[in-house]
Amino acid sequence: MSDLDLGFYPSEKVALFIDGANLYAAARTLNFDIDYRKLRTVFAKHTNLVRAFYYTALLEDQEYSPLRPLVDWLDYNGFTMVTKPAKEFVGHDGRRKVKGNMDIELAIDMMEMAGFIDHAVLFSGDGDFRSLVEAVQRRGLRCTVVSTIKTQPPMIADELRRQADRFIELQTLQPLIGREGFVRPQNPRRDDAPRGNVRDDEDDDDYDDELVS
Repeated sequence: MSDLDLGFYPSEKVALFIDGANLYAAARTLNFDIDYRKLRTVFAKHTNLVRAFYYTALLEDQEYSPLRPLVDWLDYNGFTMVTKPAKEFVGHDGRRKVKGNMDIELAIDMMEMAGFIDHAVLFSGDGDFRSLVEAVQRRGLRCTVVSTIKTQPPMIADELRRQADRFIELQTLQPLIGREGFVRPQNPRRDDAPRGNVRDDEDDDDYDDELVS
Protein backbone atom coordinates (compact mmCIF):
# COMPACT_ATOMS: atom_id res chain seq x y z
CA MET A 1 0.00 0.00 0.00
CA SER A 2 1.35 3.43 -0.88
CA ASP A 3 0.52 6.51 1.11
CA LEU A 4 -1.67 7.61 -1.82
CA ASP A 5 -4.10 4.75 -1.18
CA LEU A 6 -5.24 5.68 2.31
CA GLY A 7 -8.67 6.90 1.20
CA PHE A 8 -8.50 10.54 2.26
CA TYR A 9 -9.39 13.64 0.30
CA PRO A 10 -6.48 16.12 0.21
CA SER A 11 -8.64 19.05 1.25
CA GLU A 12 -10.56 17.47 4.13
CA LYS A 13 -9.73 18.48 7.67
CA VAL A 14 -8.50 15.47 9.63
CA ALA A 15 -7.77 14.75 13.29
CA LEU A 16 -6.00 11.66 14.62
CA PHE A 17 -7.13 10.06 17.89
CA ILE A 18 -4.51 7.56 19.07
CA ASP A 19 -5.38 5.15 21.86
CA GLY A 20 -1.76 4.71 22.92
CA ALA A 21 -2.08 1.44 24.84
CA ASN A 22 -4.24 -0.17 22.17
CA LEU A 23 -2.02 0.87 19.26
CA TYR A 24 1.13 -0.24 21.06
CA ALA A 25 -0.38 -3.65 21.81
CA ALA A 26 -1.46 -4.11 18.19
CA ALA A 27 1.91 -3.10 16.76
CA ARG A 28 3.73 -5.27 19.29
CA THR A 29 1.62 -8.27 18.31
CA LEU A 30 2.48 -7.59 14.65
CA ASN A 31 6.17 -7.37 15.71
CA PHE A 32 6.95 -3.80 14.76
CA ASP A 33 7.31 -0.47 16.50
CA ILE A 34 5.65 2.81 15.50
CA ASP A 35 7.74 5.72 14.25
CA TYR A 36 5.45 8.58 15.25
CA ARG A 37 7.33 11.13 13.18
CA LYS A 38 6.55 9.04 10.09
CA LEU A 39 2.96 8.50 11.16
CA ARG A 40 2.27 12.20 11.51
CA THR A 41 4.13 13.00 8.27
CA VAL A 42 2.06 10.52 6.26
CA PHE A 43 -1.22 12.08 7.33
CA ALA A 44 0.03 15.67 7.16
CA LYS A 45 1.22 15.12 3.59
CA HIS A 46 -2.06 13.86 2.17
CA THR A 47 -4.68 15.57 4.34
CA ASN A 48 -5.24 18.89 6.04
CA LEU A 49 -4.14 17.57 9.45
CA VAL A 50 -5.68 19.75 12.14
CA ARG A 51 -4.66 17.85 15.27
CA ALA A 52 -3.04 14.58 16.36
CA PHE A 53 -4.12 13.46 19.83
CA TYR A 54 -2.27 10.77 21.80
CA TYR A 55 -3.85 9.24 24.92
CA THR A 56 -2.03 7.36 27.65
CA ALA A 57 -2.01 6.87 31.41
CA LEU A 58 1.19 7.24 33.43
CA LEU A 59 2.36 5.86 36.76
CA GLU A 60 3.18 9.15 38.43
CA ASP A 61 4.79 7.62 41.53
CA GLN A 62 7.52 5.80 39.60
CA GLU A 63 10.98 7.35 39.69
CA TYR A 64 11.26 6.60 36.00
CA SER A 65 8.45 5.75 33.61
CA PRO A 66 9.49 4.05 30.36
CA LEU A 67 6.74 6.07 28.71
CA ARG A 68 8.16 9.46 29.71
CA PRO A 69 10.66 9.81 26.81
CA LEU A 70 7.91 9.02 24.30
CA VAL A 71 5.44 11.38 25.94
CA ASP A 72 7.97 14.21 26.02
CA TRP A 73 9.02 13.64 22.41
CA LEU A 74 5.42 13.59 21.15
CA ASP A 75 4.61 16.72 23.13
CA TYR A 76 7.44 18.63 21.42
CA ASN A 77 6.77 17.23 17.93
CA GLY A 78 3.24 18.17 16.96
CA PHE A 79 1.08 15.82 19.04
CA THR A 80 -1.51 16.90 21.58
CA MET A 81 -0.83 14.77 24.65
CA VAL A 82 -3.71 13.70 26.88
CA THR A 83 -2.50 11.90 30.00
CA LYS A 84 -3.74 11.07 33.46
CA PRO A 85 -2.34 9.19 36.45
CA ALA A 86 -2.78 5.43 36.24
CA LYS A 87 -4.14 3.55 39.23
CA GLU A 88 -2.31 0.54 40.57
CA PHE A 89 -4.13 -2.35 42.22
CA VAL A 90 -3.77 -6.04 43.04
CA GLY A 91 -5.86 -8.38 40.89
CA HIS A 92 -7.67 -11.54 41.94
CA ASP A 93 -4.58 -13.51 40.97
CA GLY A 94 -2.48 -11.53 43.42
CA ARG A 95 -0.52 -9.71 40.70
CA ARG A 96 -0.12 -5.97 40.58
CA LYS A 97 -1.93 -4.35 37.69
CA VAL A 98 -2.38 -0.84 36.39
CA LYS A 99 -5.73 0.67 35.44
CA GLY A 100 -5.50 3.52 32.96
CA ASN A 101 -8.56 3.73 30.73
CA MET A 102 -8.57 6.83 28.50
CA ASP A 103 -11.85 6.14 26.67
CA ILE A 104 -13.77 9.08 28.18
CA GLU A 105 -11.05 11.60 27.40
CA LEU A 106 -10.80 10.41 23.80
CA ALA A 107 -14.58 10.44 23.34
CA ILE A 108 -14.95 13.98 24.69
CA ASP A 109 -12.18 15.30 22.45
CA MET A 110 -13.60 13.66 19.33
CA MET A 111 -17.07 15.06 20.01
CA GLU A 112 -15.65 18.53 20.66
CA MET A 113 -13.58 18.41 17.46
CA ALA A 114 -16.53 17.23 15.36
CA GLY A 115 -17.46 20.79 14.43
CA PHE A 116 -13.99 21.64 13.19
CA ILE A 117 -12.97 18.59 11.11
CA ASP A 118 -14.32 16.48 8.26
CA HIS A 119 -12.69 13.15 9.08
CA ALA A 120 -11.75 11.47 12.36
CA VAL A 121 -9.08 8.76 12.37
CA LEU A 122 -9.26 6.44 15.37
CA PHE A 123 -6.23 4.27 16.16
CA SER A 124 -7.91 1.63 18.30
CA GLY A 125 -9.77 -1.65 18.02
CA ASP A 126 -11.78 -1.20 21.20
CA GLY A 127 -15.43 -2.05 20.59
CA ASP A 128 -16.49 0.48 23.25
CA PHE A 129 -15.82 3.18 20.65
CA ARG A 130 -18.55 1.96 18.27
CA SER A 131 -21.16 4.31 19.75
CA LEU A 132 -18.71 7.21 19.58
CA VAL A 133 -18.04 6.57 15.88
CA GLU A 134 -21.77 6.39 15.22
CA ALA A 135 -22.32 9.67 17.08
CA VAL A 136 -19.74 11.65 15.09
CA GLN A 137 -21.00 10.12 11.85
CA ARG A 138 -24.44 11.54 12.67
CA ARG A 139 -22.74 14.93 12.86
CA GLY A 140 -21.47 14.55 9.31
CA LEU A 141 -17.95 13.21 9.88
CA ARG A 142 -16.33 10.35 8.06
CA CYS A 143 -14.51 8.02 10.43
CA THR A 144 -11.59 5.71 9.67
CA VAL A 145 -10.45 3.08 12.17
CA VAL A 146 -6.88 1.76 12.20
CA SER A 147 -6.27 -1.61 13.86
CA THR A 148 -5.57 -5.19 12.82
CA ILE A 149 -7.39 -8.38 11.88
CA LYS A 150 -4.10 -10.19 11.22
CA THR A 151 -3.79 -11.44 14.80
CA GLN A 152 -5.56 -14.37 16.45
CA PRO A 153 -7.97 -13.26 17.72
CA PRO A 154 -8.30 -10.00 15.74
CA MET A 155 -7.52 -6.91 17.81
CA ILE A 156 -10.42 -4.92 16.39
CA ALA A 157 -13.96 -5.57 17.54
CA ASP A 158 -16.18 -6.58 14.64
CA GLU A 159 -18.86 -4.04 15.59
CA LEU A 160 -16.35 -1.19 15.47
CA ARG A 161 -15.00 -2.28 12.10
CA ARG A 162 -18.53 -2.49 10.68
CA GLN A 163 -19.46 0.96 11.99
CA ALA A 164 -16.42 2.74 10.56
CA ASP A 165 -16.60 4.33 7.11
CA ARG A 166 -13.20 2.84 6.38
CA PHE A 167 -10.94 0.31 8.06
CA ILE A 168 -7.17 0.41 7.57
CA GLU A 169 -5.21 -2.71 8.42
CA LEU A 170 -2.30 -1.67 10.64
CA GLN A 171 0.03 -4.25 9.12
CA THR A 172 -0.30 -2.61 5.69
CA LEU A 173 0.93 0.65 7.23
CA GLN A 174 4.13 -0.90 8.57
CA PRO A 175 6.27 0.15 5.55
CA LEU A 176 5.05 3.72 6.04
CA ILE A 177 5.12 4.14 9.82
CA GLY A 178 7.33 1.33 11.16
CA ARG A 179 10.56 2.18 12.93
CA GLU A 180 13.47 1.15 10.69
CA GLY A 181 15.90 -1.45 11.96
CA PHE A 182 13.63 -2.42 14.85
CA VAL A 183 13.78 -6.03 16.03
CA ARG A 184 11.60 -6.79 19.04
CA PRO A 185 13.35 -8.89 21.72
CA GLN A 186 11.79 -12.29 22.31
CA ASN A 187 11.58 -11.69 26.08
CA PRO A 188 11.83 -7.92 26.58
CA ARG A 189 12.31 -6.48 30.04
CA ARG A 190 11.06 -3.17 31.39
CA ASP A 191 14.47 -1.56 31.01
CA ASP A 192 14.79 -2.07 27.27
CA ALA A 193 11.47 -1.37 25.59
CA PRO A 194 8.55 0.71 25.49
CA ARG A 195 8.90 3.61 23.30
CA GLY A 196 5.36 2.66 22.42
CA ASN A 197 3.27 2.16 25.53
CA VAL A 198 2.97 0.54 28.92
CA ARG A 199 4.30 -3.01 28.92
CA ASP A 200 3.18 -6.23 30.49
CA ASP A 201 5.90 -8.70 31.40
CA GLU A 202 4.38 -12.14 31.77
CA ASP A 203 7.60 -13.47 33.32
CA ASP A 204 7.66 -10.89 36.09
CA ASP A 205 5.61 -12.28 38.97
CA ASP A 206 5.72 -9.25 41.21
CA TYR A 207 4.85 -6.61 38.67
CA ASP A 208 2.34 -6.62 35.85
CA ASP A 209 1.98 -3.19 34.25
CA GLU A 210 -0.69 -4.20 31.79
CA LEU A 211 -3.29 -1.51 31.21
CA VAL A 212 -6.72 -2.95 31.85
CA SER A 213 -10.18 -1.48 31.38
